[in-house]
Amino acid sequence: MLDTAALNQLLNQPQKIVITTHHKPDGDALGSSLGLYNYLIQQGHHAKVIAPTDYPEFLAWMPGNEEVLIYTEQTEQAASLVAGADIIFCLDFNNLSRINQMGELVRQSSAVKVMIDHHLEPEDFDDYRYWNINACATAQLVYTFIATELNRPDLINADVATCLYTGIMTDSASFRLPNTTSAVHRIVADLIDAGAVNWRIHELVYNNSSEMRLRFLGHCLANKLEVLPEYNTAIITVTHEELKKYEVITGDTEGIVNYALSITGIRLAGFFVERPDRVKLSLRSKGEFPANDICKRYFNGGGHRNAAGGHSDAGLQETVQKFKDILPEYKTLLIQ
Repeated sequence: MLDTAALNQLLNQPQKIVITTHHKPDGDALGSSLGLYNYLIQQGHHAKVIAPTDYPEFLAWMPGNEEVLIYTEQTEQAASLVAGADIIFCLDFNNLSRINQMGELVRQSSAVKVMIDHHLEPEDFDDYRYWNINACATAQLVYTFIATELNRPDLINADVATCLYTGIMTDSASFRLPNTTSAVHRIVADLIDAGAVNWRIHELVYNNSSEMRLRFLGHCLANKLEVLPEYNTAIITVTHEELKKYEVITGDTEGIVNYALSITGIRLAGFFVERPDRVKLSLRSKGEFPANDICKRYFNGGGHRNAAGGHSDAGLQETVQKFKDILPEYKTLLIQ
């Protein structure tokens, strides 16, 4: 395993660097990637962010976004960059399966692989690991990596700060989750001082919806919300036909599960979406309830205690019924 001194020495001279993150990047994935990108280009590195798939339009405004390659759309160019890289930064994921077809390309690359992440149970593919499961966001770790490990807080300019603020804001649910500590708030204050315009970032991410996205949200809340009071649980289910009817695009389903969790007394919320090849689910919970345990044990997934995801190869109704059948096992935790 590479140590910090060796990595610092490696970064002292311009390198060919690829930065990648998990498929369907969210605010933390893209924010941490572009934050690191905007830092590296100041030092003359030849850096490129490669996203395995597309991502929401409400994230496409961040500084450096125009330089992002999408692997599924620019496969040949992206594969060439991975093959020729000196260093590959892997952000906000710790298992190569999370970057789809890019996984084997990264595994086979001779580049130094640097993982910066906050998820459980990392795969051992990396040469250098900056990892902390208690961090509220990978963007928080990128900040401390730059400011503390590399000792270059002076290079956290407005572009870097804007991207990292976005990552922390989104992954902490707008600074509401328990791991949004006083240390996180001090980092956020530093980012604002460095040029992140907090109110504008919030507007661009949260108040930037299409009309169809709002109509889809209304449909989910009015017609698809089911409350299971005996388990302090609420679920929302969406069929493939409904996705087509409301012209749902990448990012339109993000955050809907949190509305179910916002109901008074609810401790666990689930969002089930029927895709062409499988059913995807997102779970959110409050307090000590382990949403990630359900996803890991029953739905081929995992994640954080209060935010997890998974999938099922069964149909939508079968998957939802399986979830309901599991709830008695967790009843003591749900009703306490």
